[in-house]
Amino acid sequence: MVLRYFVQLSYKGTHYHGWQIQPNAISVQEVLNKAFSTILRQKTELTGAGRTDTGVHASFFVAHFDTNEPIADIEKIFFSLNNLLPFDIALQKIYEVDENMHARFSAKEREYQYFIINEKNPFRLETSYYLHRKLNVDAMNAASQILFEYSDFTSFSKLHTDVQTNICTIYKAFWSSKGSELIFTISADRFLRNMVRAIVGSLVDVGLGKSDEKHFREIIESKNRSNAGFSVPARGLFLTNVIY
Repeated sequence: MVLRYFVQLSYKGTHYHGWQIQPNAISVQEVLNKAFSTILRQKTELTGAGRTDTGVHASFFVAHFDTNEPIADIEKIFFSLNNLLPFDIALQKIYEVDENMHARFSAKEREYQYFIINEKNPFRLETSYYLHRKLNVDAMNAASQILFEYSDFTSFSKLHTDVQTNICTIYKAFWSSKGSELIFTISADRFLRNMVRAIVGSLVDVGLGKSDEKHFREIIESKNRSNAGFSVPARGLFLTNVIY
């Protein structure tokens, strides 16, 4: 009998080469696998809701693992795991789910936020993109709405990936401001590699007056990554929600 548990967690991705296990670099998944295997006293492998890239953070992430026996005291295991894990990875919840639930494939929607600050802040150095130039937020929001008209986002995908399709459905895409901070929120049924960072880079070009709505539309329709804007730094990107 296989029992499946979901894990809700958060992590600061600064010192990790993304979520996915890498052959010669430390990843969030590797650290969690080792911690869970130690505490549960059996080899345990976690499957994540997605693959965040090197330096990307998650304020809300979901993973699952399987066991052959029920966990007698989840609260004790939860406490032991959080004590063992480094300070940049924190568990929020562990709970049993139906064995058919899958952290990645059962997810219906994922949300990311990208943070830009226009004032130098040493405390946000590793969790935001410092851009001192003024951006036209209204123009960026107007261009963001164009995303809803399309489903093929090849222009914003990293080249030579192993995905079968570049089709995505966008549910949310907008900019908001809070003091000296700009936040881009986007959600979709799925995301391509580097997609959010490439979209943000292209929208920043609009905000700087280097591009406009017409050009942003042309970028999407070209289905050519080289026509899109620069890829903004990973440090400003957070996975903020996963909906099942």
